[in-house]
Amino acid sequence: MKIIFVLYFTILLPLALAQLKVGFYKTSCPRAESIVKAAVQKRFNTDKSITAALLRMHFHDCYVRGCDASILIDSTNQSRSEKESGPNLTVRGYELIDEAKKALEKVCPSKVSCADIITLATRDSVVLAGGPSYDVPTGRRDGRVSNINEVNLPGPSLSVSQAFQSFKDKGLTMDDMVTLLGGHTVGVAHCFFFSGRLTNFQGTGKPDPSMDAGLVTTLKGICGNGSNPTAFLDQGTSFSFDNEFYRQIRGKKGVMKIDQELADDRLSSGIVSRFASNANLFRTRFAQAMVKMGNIQVIVGNAGEIRKNCRVIN
Repeated sequence: MKIIFVLYFTILLPLALAQLKVGFYKTSCPRAESIVKAAVQKRFNTDKSITAALLRMHFHDCYVRGCDASILIDSTNQSRSEKESGPNLTVRGYELIDEAKKALEKVCPSKVSCADIITLATRDSVVLAGGPSYDVPTGRRDGRVSNINEVNLPGPSLSVSQAFQSFKDKGLTMDDMVTLLGGHTVGVAHCFFFSGRLTNFQGTGKPDPSMDAGLVTTLKGICGNGSNPTAFLDQGTSFSFDNEFYRQIRGKKGVMKIDQELADDRLSSGIVSRFASNANLFRTRFAQAMVKMGNIQVIVGNAGEIRKNCRVIN
């Protein structure tokens, strides 16, 4: 089964790339990208954390059934959608996609897919946070299936080799994985994702020895307040898209287990070191990896649909 999947993916990706193109809406909806950008700018002006939210949404969408906006579909009385799965309960930013879609439908009815809106909005939010600007090939179609039982995302407690196997199954390389996880430079995580590292790590009664003692103290203070609060994954420049995340994890300041292991595991530590010392390299590779991820199992041509409302199948 796995061999068949890999062969299918290898054949499908080049075909999808051939049908996606930069400027896909140049004729059918010339203002498409500027309309999405305006919606993102409006939200970013009041909520800089939207960059992290959109990066997470984009990743979670592409990882299940490909980049088809299936994550946006609401549950019905007959079926529970991806939104209701555990990993997606804290995904946010849906209303921004709704706002962009509503504006697009007024100007270009049934032309711009929700899948492309997610991809474009994510790129625009990265740029606003100081990250790289890159061209996004468009032309994706929206999926017509969203099933809670199909959500199987790599978790934050996996080892590097375990996480990589999951990324590899999507056609991504180790370099791609380390690069994409660099999006954590603007990310946050709820305490339940890492609280096990702060006190009784693996039954030792002590914090995870791979975590900086000062960070342990800081996170204990954060997680002791309220109901499952969040902490920045980059404790240095939390709202700036830069390579500080890699410097932090090299100094034992990775908040989630997988983040710290990127710096400690020989399979990934060399890549981390290169990005930590070369901001331009990280920016270039991040743009490339995002375009590659955005092409995972996309629906093109006459397949799928262009949803009129991103939350509902036509």
